[in-house]
Amino acid sequence: MSTINPFGKDIIKVETELCGRTLSLEVGRVGFRTSASVTVTYGDTVVLGTAMVSNRSIQGMDYFPLSIDYEEKMYASGKISGSRFIKREGRPSDDAILIGRLIDRPIRPLWPKGYRQEVQGVASVLSMDPDFRPDMVAMIAMSAAFMLTGAPFEGPVAGLRVGLVDGNLKAFASYQELDEGALDLTVAGTKDGIMMVEAGASEVSEAQIVEAMDFAFKAMQPAIKLQEELAKKVGVTKQEYALVLPDDSIQSKVNEWVADKIGDKIRAPYPERNELVNNLREQFHDFFAEQFEDEYSALKPEYDEAFTMALHKDVRAGIIKDQTRPDGRKLTEIRQLSSEVGLLPRAHGSSLFTRGMTQAMNIITLAPLSYAQMVDTMEREGERRYLHHYNAPGYTVGEVKRLSGPGRREIGHGYLAERALAAVLPSEADFPYTIRSVTEIMSQNGSTSMAATCSSSLALMDAGVPLIRPVSGIAMGLMMDGDKPYIMSDIADAEDFAGDMDFKVTGTTEGITALQMDMKVHGLPVAILAKALEQGKGGRAHILDHMISVMAEPRKEMSPYAPRVESIKINPDKIREVIGKGGEMIQKITAETGTEIDIKDDGTVMIASPDKAKIDAAINWVKSITEDPEVGTIYTDRPVVSVMDFGAFVQILPGKDGLVHVSELSEDRVERVSDVVKEGDKVTVKLVAIDDRGRLQLSMKQAARELAAKK
Repeated sequence: MSTINPFGKDIIKVETELCGRTLSLEVGRVGFRTSASVTVTYGDTVVLGTAMVSNRSIQGMDYFPLSIDYEEKMYASGKISGSRFIKREGRPSDDAILIGRLIDRPIRPLWPKGYRQEVQGVASVLSMDPDFRPDMVAMIAMSAAFMLTGAPFEGPVAGLRVGLVDGNLKAFASYQELDEGALDLTVAGTKDGIMMVEAGASEVSEAQIVEAMDFAFKAMQPAIKLQEELAKKVGVTKQEYALVLPDDSIQSKVNEWVADKIGDKIRAPYPERNELVNNLREQFHDFFAEQFEDEYSALKPEYDEAFTMALHKDVRAGIIKDQTRPDGRKLTEIRQLSSEVGLLPRAHGSSLFTRGMTQAMNIITLAPLSYAQMVDTMEREGERRYLHHYNAPGYTVGEVKRLSGPGRREIGHGYLAERALAAVLPSEADFPYTIRSVTEIMSQNGSTSMAATCSSSLALMDAGVPLIRPVSGIAMGLMMDGDKPYIMSDIADAEDFAGDMDFKVTGTTEGITALQMDMKVHGLPVAILAKALEQGKGGRAHILDHMISVMAEPRKEMSPYAPRVESIKINPDKIREVIGKGGEMIQKITAETGTEIDIKDDGTVMIASPDKAKIDAAINWVKSITEDPEVGTIYTDRPVVSVMDFGAFVQILPGKDGLVHVSELSEDRVERVSDVVKEGDKVTVKLVAIDDRGRLQLSMKQAARELAAKK
């Protein structure tokens, strides 16, 4: 392989060992017009990380315009999309969106406040090793590319996905190992501390989570050092930039004006606090518009940001100095809770969970397994039988906002709530339903994903879904004063915006089921995160006690409007007979019985309908098709299909006819078969023998004799 690119420049490559495999970073072979591009190889996985940084700030922008995308390429895993109509990659899958968010979350806080140059990062998977997921390789590629741009990115960052395999922690576990194990935990960090944690778990203890975080943080360090080595070899040229921050003189004037108007004067329960802050902001703008006229008019956004920064400083001061929160709560105090279930009469299950001003309504819909969502991505293909969808329109935060499809935030919040419940759902064998859970956020003031988790748990129980145990969730916050942490339970918006960490944890009485931590500081030690986990355990228990007081266990009966699903097992070799030629038989069964039928490859036949009688009719029909004739069995009301001189042929099962010889028609002597039976008559027969050629020998005489004896 050439070490010189087409422009005569060296291709730079560095390598190290990471968790038992070689990790290599290469620069200069591809991506000549990017701000920076890095090709990362780990095993057979190859990811191209490209970064573009604009050379000027965007005027009037009040946020950092950073976008990070993760691209799945089906060719990377040697696949062509299973869709019949679409074969090229289009809109990213939910999995790709979630991985894009996963990469974004530890990287975004490492850019300086006030940086307004547009930055784009794209991680493209070119080759995928099936032995492990490629997302953490993509995170390393993205971090390395940003390091080489010369932009003020304070990385590098690396990530590691850790599973519990046979009771032991394992990095880069396979998809199957993660799926079957008790823990799937992702940790991202710098050399100084942890930046992001996300996990799905099967009721794992806090101690196990802390151990896994520490394991991952230590194991990822070679990837961080390798990025630093690459940047040194490349010789990165630092870019010039200007931060868009309120002028010091503006901030000083604003701080002076608000000094005697904040603190205790705006500490009040929500929504009163929101009204006080909004009124104060209006007074602020009126005053400065009058006093500073031209300067204020030209710099209004800076004045507004200075006011917001003064509010954030006040929130921090109240918590650090007085341990008093913006709404007057103590650090461990949970907002007022209220819940109800069964509020929507036609829904299969419903609930309304309210915590302070945050409110989530959840609606459960049950359907046969045939309604499961097909999954076809670069990494996997299969079905999802549990779906959690989350919606939060503009009115939930008091804004006018155009309605559109779900964004990255909605998909991410829905996935977190879905993960929270996945560990306690019944198996497909015990509860053969597709379950759709939809959370409609009604009002937002912090931690809507945890409200979605709690409302979903209640609604599932209201629907009669036999959860192993109910799940509650809580959002924790953190303010750092030097090395001293101040941890808050059940954070609201003001504490989230002004704080240093947003940490969400869900679980049952037995352990943690999902976890999501995002740091706004440049990394935190595991010891502080362990304290937050322990405090969160108490908060979760408080919320769970409230939920249990509303609904302690799943309903014994499902809604009358929910479909009933029953299953029977047939010989897999008989599946084609139930389906029939071109699906003719199964279509006939469903049309005449009014049921829905789903057949698995193992011979499990699931029949769904709200009407039990219709299910029974379909089950009997399927049994009649798949049942094998058994000597000694009596078959009642079976049709005579033909009459011959020597006897009559009777259909005892679909496609299975047997002969009633003239001597077996009656106890009396029969001269003519037609004197006893005619074609189309329904008769009762007994299967007396099956000869060596598979022919069935029936007897009306013996059937009548046996039935008479039973009477």
